[in-house]
Amino acid sequence: MKTRSILCLIMITAIITLSALPISAAGKKGEQEHSMVYVKTTMGNFTIELFDDKAPITVENFLNYVDKKFYNGTIFHRVISSFMVQGGGFTKEMIQKPSGAPIKNEATNGVKNLEYTVAMARTGAIDSATNQFFINVANSSFLDHQDMTHLNDKEATRKMFGYCVFGKVTEGMDVIDKIKLVKTTTKGAYEDVPVKPIIIKSITRILPEEE
Repeated sequence: MKTRSILCLIMITAIITLSALPISAAGKKGEQEHSMVYVKTTMGNFTIELFDDKAPITVENFLNYVDKKFYNGTIFHRVISSFMVQGGGFTKEMIQKPSGAPIKNEATNGVKNLEYTVAMARTGAIDSATNQFFINVANSSFLDHQDMTHLNDKEATRKMFGYCVFGKVTEGMDVIDKIKLVKTTTKGAYEDVPVKPIIIKSITRILPEEE
């Protein structure tokens, strides 16, 4: 009888410990480890988790554009089915919106350009990202930061510095899968432009649950 009581106590302790693990991982009610945003588009909606801890400068910059409703009415203007979908900079008339100042490239944060991750687009200059972002639709390790200690060539250094990943799509991946398969064309100087504009209706913050 005594042995059975001890076994019951051990089992109860184990259940309490296991039950507590998700609470610890997710945080207390009303708290949110990472910032989250909800993206509404003409092809469906999806959720992005932002890596505030890994890319603080990039996330703050992105959220500044979100809070200003900058992305509302912009499009995914570049779609390559085996690579990525890029948006956040052009209207459906293919007019580029004026951006803010460029930010520091945080590609050294160790986060990889894997499928459904979100990264900053940039020019050939390392610290040139502003408002445009892209969603990887494949694992693209060639976009990750590379070891450059042996390089003397500036052009190679710019390419190998990488593209900063600052979030990932956590819900609505099927929407990304639909977007990547749309028919594209060339419009003026721009290639891989969707024939039918994919409009970002809005990007808004998802606030933590209230107590």
